[in-house]
Amino acid sequence: MSHPFDTAFAAFAPALPLGVAFSGGADSSALLLACARRWPGQVHALHVHHGLQAAGDDFAAHCEAMCERWQVPLVQRRVDARHAPGDSPEEAARQARYHVFDQVLLQEWAAVGIRTVALAQHADDQVETILLALSRGAGLPGLAAMPARWQRAGVAFERPLLGLPGEALRDWLRAQGETWIEDPSNQDLRYTRNRIRHQLLPALQSVFPQHRATMARSARHAAQAQTLLTELADEDLKRVGSPPAIALLQGLSPARQANVLRHWLRLAHGCQPSELQLQELLRQVAACTTRGHRIHLKVGRGQVLREGGVLGWYN
Repeated sequence: MSHPFDTAFAAFAPALPLGVAFSGGADSSALLLACARRWPGQVHALHVHHGLQAAGDDFAAHCEAMCERWQVPLVQRRVDARHAPGDSPEEAARQARYHVFDQVLLQEWAAVGIRTVALAQHADDQVETILLALSRGAGLPGLAAMPARWQRAGVAFERPLLGLPGEALRDWLRAQGETWIEDPSNQDLRYTRNRIRHQLLPALQSVFPQHRATMARSARHAAQAQTLLTELADEDLKRVGSPPAIALLQGLSPARQANVLRHWLRLAHGCQPSELQLQELLRQVAACTTRGHRIHLKVGRGQVLREGGVLGWYN
């Protein structure tokens, strides 16, 4: 009888050569080993040392030893993933990792023609992401959680294990006689994600045993709804212009104004306004009925100002 991991992994059909993000933990170890066995000579690994804890050197050494044994070429990069005061440590680390992906895809992996990058997040990670988004009052982008596949810098990124619980990955790895390294920070209950993992998920499993499947379905619904909102925002941005014309913005409903302003700020300036900032911007746009009315509002790490009949942006 086949293991659930083998059944789920059989559906993974990436364009080769393949890059795998490898932390040395159980999840990425299972993914890398399975890929190396299925596509020998076509798999490359990337390990990112975040520089956040002394154990990081042990992770790097473990990854190097595993890749040598599995005959997988390994690229290692060290980054400074410390977060600024008030910023999310998890988001800072994520941004640092994707910056490394961009560099490696343009350098080492470009030389071997990597076409797909595989990440090892699983169903429990997806549930944690949804609950974390709910705890922060997130909108549809947060509730849509982690996509199974997307494009970045012309390369396909995939998460082939999103349908599997984490224990299934660890069980499969034990059956192979393989070991992995445990990140001690995963036990630190100062982090909200760890409190969700260790305190909330066991209770959720007891009350709602099917929570992984049902939450994944909700995330897919949220992602679909967000796609529609993005399409509408694209159409509205063509109508109001970039930078947006204030008079044309005022012709939209408040909900569409909010949607297109979020879209403009994200696309043109890489900015995500808070709910309070967006509501104040909408209030000021609505009040802007005379030539002398000023708009000057901090949004994210920049400023939105009125420039004649349009909204301007300055860092």
